[in-house]
Amino acid sequence: MNEFELIARLTQSLPTNPSVVVGPGDDCAVLALGAPDQWLLFKTDAAVEGVHFTRDTPPEKIGHKALARCLSDIAAMAGTPTVALVTIALPQKFDVKFIETIYAGLTALAQKHGVAIAGGETTTNPDRILISIALLGIVPRGKAVLRSGAKAGDAIFVTGELGGSLAGKHLEFEPRLAEARWLAENFPVHAMIDLSDGLAGDLRHILKASRVGAELLKSAIPISRAAKSLAKGNTPTRPPFVAALTDGEDFELLFAVPGRHAVKLLDAWKRQFPGLRLSCIGKITADEGITIRDKTRVQRLTSDGYVHFA
Repeated sequence: MNEFELIARLTQSLPTNPSVVVGPGDDCAVLALGAPDQWLLFKTDAAVEGVHFTRDTPPEKIGHKALARCLSDIAAMAGTPTVALVTIALPQKFDVKFIETIYAGLTALAQKHGVAIAGGETTTNPDRILISIALLGIVPRGKAVLRSGAKAGDAIFVTGELGGSLAGKHLEFEPRLAEARWLAENFPVHAMIDLSDGLAGDLRHILKASRVGAELLKSAIPISRAAKSLAKGNTPTRPPFVAALTDGEDFELLFAVPGRHAVKLLDAWKRQFPGLRLSCIGKITADEGITIRDKTRVQRLTSDGYVHFA
């Protein structure tokens, strides 16, 4: 049983109440708690030693990544983060300075995005460090961008470049908060997700929620320099295109907008965010599944991104 099969099994009969606008199955829970013009976004995520970082990772980068993972999910719903709680679980023997520096990295990113750290929990955990963040955010009422709104004919866009995140990006990425809010304020974004588990896997979440399919143009997939460099190294690795499709932890935005807005969006993006690449990589189709169009052929994509327990 993989991660998503387990999630489906565990969430099929969870209790709910009228405050829950969107529950399991999107980047954040969406709650209506009485504010007339706002919804609350609620997200939790964990960074685990040996999975998301190693013991020799610079501690400030561990803290940065722990919070950035949650911030990226707030971005995927075009929200603004507000307050976080931090739970940290430590082995019996730990280096106080190391832990303080983790918090320094976490605090620096929180300050950059106006996020308050309002408390949390400390506990023991044999063998390894675990950091869990619970994050609140806000979004204008009715304006949260979900995974479920993609429509046939929509253009599919991705920010940045993909693949090879283990070369360093997975520890240093910047959540696309400002970019996502700008998108939602200026264009009809039908669906959006952040790329935590790879393009192939995360696109499938949008397609499943929206009950549509996708056709990707192979030449349009933005492959990172890191993915290309890793492919040329001494250690055998996947081809750059495969890495761009399946490597996890790029934390870029993947989204769908009506096709008629594609050219206008690309032009406006270049003016607004000249240092960040935006690529139109394909279109949403009525037929389910993902196909890849090359110069001479169209083939079905069967690979997925990163999946826990797979």
